[in-house]
Amino acid sequence: MARGADMAVDLRARSAAEVFDEHLRLSAEGRFAEDIARNVSPSCVVLDRRGVFRGHEGVTLLARWLGEELPGARFTYLTRLLEDRVAFLEWTAEADGARVRDGADSYIIEDGWIVAQTIHYTVESTR
Repeated sequence: MARGADMAVDLRARSAAEVFDEHLRLSAEGRFAEDIARNVSPSCVVLDRRGVFRGHEGVTLLARWLGEELPGARFTYLTRLLEDRVAFLEWTAEADGARVRDGADSYIIEDGWIVAQTIHYTVESTR
């Protein structure tokens, strides 16, 4: 078996807690492309105030919008809950000229992938 295939098997064998922890760490570090490749299912469905987004393309678009809305943001994770395959995250963010005080995401994590997510946050101007 090729080395890349070994890595894929290992990634898919991770627990929901391992996937959730890595997703939060990579996201906080702004490593969105790596996070999506490693942790988000190619068939993931994300529900956001702007609509329904699918797969890596949809998640990449949402990450780009978040980066544009909160350039260089510093994220704080207030509440992290995980029960079996369901996770919840409450968060805030501060960026130059903008902030979020009501971030809330939920996740379904299966077979080493985030397979579904909901996202809610309101960007407030601080200028």
